[in-house]
Amino acid sequence: MLAEMAGLGFEFVELSHGIRLTLVPGILKALDEGVVKVSSTHNICPLPAGMAHPAPNLFEPSALAGRGHEHEQWLRHSRRTLDFAAQVRARAVVMHLGSVRFFWLNPARQLRKFVRGHPTVASPAEPGYRRRLTRVLEKLRRRRPAFWEQTQRSLRELLPYAVEKGVRLGLENRERLEELPADEDFPGLLKTFGQSGQAGYWHDTGHAELKERMGVITQRALLEANAAQLIGFHLHDVDETGRDHQPLGRGRVDFRTIREFCQPHHLLVLELSPRTSPADVRESRKRIEDMFG
Repeated sequence: MLAEMAGLGFEFVELSHGIRLTLVPGILKALDEGVVKVSSTHNICPLPAGMAHPAPNLFEPSALAGRGHEHEQWLRHSRRTLDFAAQVRARAVVMHLGSVRFFWLNPARQLRKFVRGHPTVASPAEPGYRRRLTRVLEKLRRRRPAFWEQTQRSLRELLPYAVEKGVRLGLENRERLEELPADEDFPGLLKTFGQSGQAGYWHDTGHAELKERMGVITQRALLEANAAQLIGFHLHDVDETGRDHQPLGRGRVDFRTIREFCQPHHLLVLELSPRTSPADVRESRKRIEDMFG
């Protein structure tokens, strides 16, 4: 796997949340042999024993009491990810930070269903859609506090371990309305947890593009608000149908805007669909080199 990445022209890789436990010996061997280096990992990595599919939200830091041992499991596997990140000499671990949960009807899920059924009406320019979106955001805002407080308590428990391991936490922007943090909560979160430099903002271009199409926030606004504590990027495009993790140049993400905020110390990770052809991977890498230098 890593030899294939090296053959495509990459010196560094991110080990993502689909790494099975059985792959770890081969990964460590490849790193010892200098095949590639690791820039970052993505929580949870490697997967728990018996898991064979990507599961970044298997356990959530926002889980409230009454969800069994989910919080303890999240903390245990997050620490394990930090152990692994330190072992492979990664600079950062990309983190998902949970979600707002509902007992019955999730208004964000209902909005997604409406959008799928009414693609011509679901536009930020349509007053009816704007009213529907505003109602959904208000319902989420009323229910969010308990989950958001729990997420922050979880981060307070994990951060000292990240300090001990010398690995930064990349707090990633999310694509779904019920996922945490809400975009407007990032500046306060980074003020609380980013002062030591051990945690910072991780920007996903596809997630921001999807939120922009929904009329929630723009890519530029997210970057302007959080640029001072930016750690790195997941770079991928979003096509006309809303499919993300597409090769760069195949969609509508404005990478010229991204380039304005990119600094030499930032980590740049191509996060492409497994179905992407080797030729398209090479083309995306070339686009990054041409745009970012």
